[in-house]
Amino acid sequence: MKKLVAEFFGTMWLVLGGCGSAVLAAAFPELGIGFAGVALAFGLTVLTMVYAIGHISGCHLNPAVSVGLWIGGRFDVKELIPYIVAQVLGGIAGAAVLYIIATGKSGAEIGTFASNGYGAYSPGGYGMVAALVCEVVLTFFFLIVILGATHSKAPKYLAGVAIGLCLTLIHLISIPVTNTSVNPARSTSQAIFTGNGELIGQLWLFWVAPIIGAILAGIVYKYLSPEEE
Repeated sequence: MKKLVAEFFGTMWLVLGGCGSAVLAAAFPELGIGFAGVALAFGLTVLTMVYAIGHISGCHLNPAVSVGLWIGGRFDVKELIPYIVAQVLGGIAGAAVLYIIATGKSGAEIGTFASNGYGAYSPGGYGMVAALVCEVVLTFFFLIVILGATHSKAPKYLAGVAIGLCLTLIHLISIPVTNTSVNPARSTSQAIFTGNGELIGQLWLFWVAPIIGAILAGIVYKYLSPEEE
């Protein structure tokens, strides 16, 4: 239960910090943090939580990460579904707090609420195939970095830095394409609060693509450098 509570609050922090920076600060008049600021914010949420809850739950904060670690032989399958449920609920809790803050001024409109999307809902107008390839490939490399940084032969105290910077880089690459998911819990939480049926209808891609990328990374890294029994 402590692991699940840690995953809940960790994912809540990721959504509140990352999506919060996108909704509240990215385009703030004259002083907005822009894409680079949002990318850094997402990286910082993971970096800070690795050191806060990594020793409790492993700090997955992402259903795709949990799946990739399981495929890579680093995570017990019996914990997979409870972790995913805790992550999705934590993401929704973070989005709820953000919604209350974002609508706390006169005339406030949340728009797409930092949701992920393709076609008309892609920041750069990228189509479904581009979004699918982007999410699969970037989640693959995210899991490769996670599996490598947390390997028994890797220096553990640097894992959080490598993983946080990797997520920052991923956002720098893909915000224009899909607004960057690589995390089904983060995508679900934001889409729900928009009330936009089209965005909710696109959620399938932001579950399928990250999980495919994570599975492939788990297989590849287990081949490259399996943990010794």
